[in-house]
Amino acid sequence: MPNPFTNATKQLENAAELLNLNKNILEILKNPKGILEVSIPIKMDSGKTKVFKGYRSQYNDALGPFKGGIRFHPKVNLSEVKALSAWMTWKCAVVGLPLGGGKGGVVVDPKKLSAKEIEKLSRGYVQAMKDFIGPEKDILAPDVYTNPQIMAWMMDEFSRIKGYNVPGFVTGKPIEVGGARGRKFSTAQGGIYVLEKAVKRLKMNSEKTIVAIQGFGNAGSFVAKILSALGYNIVAVSDSRGGVVIDQESGIRNQKFKNNGLNIKNIIKFKKETGSVVGFPNTKTITNEQLLKLDVDILIPAALENVITEKNASRIKAKLIIELANGPITPEADIILEKKGIIVVPDILANAGGVIVSYFEWVQNLQNYYWTEKENISKLKTIIEKSFDKVWAKKECSNISMRLAAYMVAVERVAKAEELRRGL
Repeated sequence: MPNPFTNATKQLENAAELLNLNKNILEILKNPKGILEVSIPIKMDSGKTKVFKGYRSQYNDALGPFKGGIRFHPKVNLSEVKALSAWMTWKCAVVGLPLGGGKGGVVVDPKKLSAKEIEKLSRGYVQAMKDFIGPEKDILAPDVYTNPQIMAWMMDEFSRIKGYNVPGFVTGKPIEVGGARGRKFSTAQGGIYVLEKAVKRLKMNSEKTIVAIQGFGNAGSFVAKILSALGYNIVAVSDSRGGVVIDQESGIRNQKFKNNGLNIKNIIKFKKETGSVVGFPNTKTITNEQLLKLDVDILIPAALENVITEKNASRIKAKLIIELANGPITPEADIILEKKGIIVVPDILANAGGVIVSYFEWVQNLQNYYWTEKENISKLKTIIEKSFDKVWAKKECSNISMRLAAYMVAVERVAKAEELRRGL
């Protein structure tokens, strides 16, 4: 399995080379500012105590406080967390937010824990990290297998420790305790805005455009729902258990679509009832790997990192890839996709909608003044579309990939801040 942090560092170095970046600045940007590893003892429902390992990588805060999610997943490891914190740094920078990058995780399978055990783990993570996190230092947010309820528990625990209410400690909270309206679907909505911009640039017709989505969690399901409503034909979706594709003998390209492909509303309902999209009526079951190779126009990886590698990149048929997941394509695969003429809108831009609205939430928490959902989404649209245009212009001007262009924009901003602050 490719090392995520090695991939993240390679992407940075590629951008730094084109920018002719100061070598001293590059050395700073290649390393996290701080890494925390903690043990979290939890008394389980059985009465036994189990110790969980937790991480927090605080990558760079030249532009502002560290900001990033925390995931609960059995495969969480230090390399992954470091990579995610680096990508978060560039994500905030490419869309012009006054925030740095951080990321955290706990090695755990939350599906095997009760709600009470998950609450104890959430509060235990905050207790272990309390001296290193906070609204002025490092702001937490939801990620894989964490949700608004977990954020509420974490905010409550940090507030209890401090002795007063600190809503700005985490974002992605329920609206009732200071969450931002529209945050729930903001990652997907941001992805839609950049997808639509790319579709327009590539002169694609939405009504004839065929889409496959790998990952049907919060972001993936919302993207599917919005795209279907816009007239795109969603022909395949998947989750951790596998995927489904429209079942037809004539092949996807010869299919005359009705109601924009799969009935996304019914699939969302089906997954809630059964726990997976697999088995949805009138579909053919496929693997996640098979979904990636389908003959579609747009492919949206919305699950985990490293799903498109040098081993399968040559078999990708999509014309456009929107990286809704973090790091789904390895650097080696990037080279292959670029040679094939496939446009990739990189994760640090494509899925930045979530952190943009999280930034709005943090700002609103600090000033105790809240905007409407319409205001939040309108501001999101302005920021992310402006950022897309800047990256696209860089791509066209320098004749490089969208990823390299996005990294150049982001790295240049962070490097300039480091240079000014350190006098280098």
